[in-house]
Amino acid sequence: MRQVLYIAHGGGPMPLLGDKSHESLNNAIQDVASRMPKPDAILVVSAHWEADIPHVTTGEKPELIYDYYGFPPESYQITYPAPGEPNLAKELLGAITAAGIESVGEPERGFDHGLFVPLKIMFPQADIPCVQLSLLNTLDANAHIKLGKALANLDYDNLLILGSGFSFHNMKAFFSPEDATADSKNAEFQSWLEQVCSSKTLNEEERADKLSHWQQAPFAEFCHPREEHLLPLHICYGAAGKASDEAITVTALNKEARMFYWRLN
Repeated sequence: MRQVLYIAHGGGPMPLLGDKSHESLNNAIQDVASRMPKPDAILVVSAHWEADIPHVTTGEKPELIYDYYGFPPESYQITYPAPGEPNLAKELLGAITAAGIESVGEPERGFDHGLFVPLKIMFPQADIPCVQLSLLNTLDANAHIKLGKALANLDYDNLLILGSGFSFHNMKAFFSPEDATADSKNAEFQSWLEQVCSSKTLNEEERADKLSHWQQAPFAEFCHPREEHLLPLHICYGAAGKASDEAITVTALNKEARMFYWRLN
């Protein structure tokens, strides 16, 4: 059993602080978690870790990295004591190497908020072992699809691959007064993204090509002045290799976003 899920993880720790603009997001990821078979392990690709080559957490008890600033004191006391999973990390490094991609293990690296914030909502018991995988700091879309394809060869049962990002990530727009023009631009991009990821009329070569050239989508670079929050989706697609089974519309920080879920045998 293999599941792949790309989510919006919201603004820093705000989903855990009772922020009203994250209610839709929190409800959506809770709903998905309640409907999916509980995984035996979770592999998280977070928008908040970039490296020159793929880096993988290999520790047994990773600590949390509070990689956000300017939030209330309780934001830095959040706990999520999920264990690491060295066996999954070993399989992951092997699968990446077998795909001809150099990679490295990180025994001391902890879990950033792209992991612990959404997982505390989805699986609050923190009883599912986790491994985290970095993005590539080239931010090359096709390279991330290729990395995702390497994950498809993982020999690990009942795994959830979780891409933790945000399908809209224009920081200026998040914190500007309500702007109908900005919302219209975002709606066009989100619609394009849903069509590309979910359409059964596209073959996989066409889908991969569109995702590789995502900057050509309407208002793409307005929605993503920098693409690190979109690229976990490319890894998810590479790992799934097909149209998504479910597209989920949410709002967070008063902006529309999409999440995508794949169920694989």
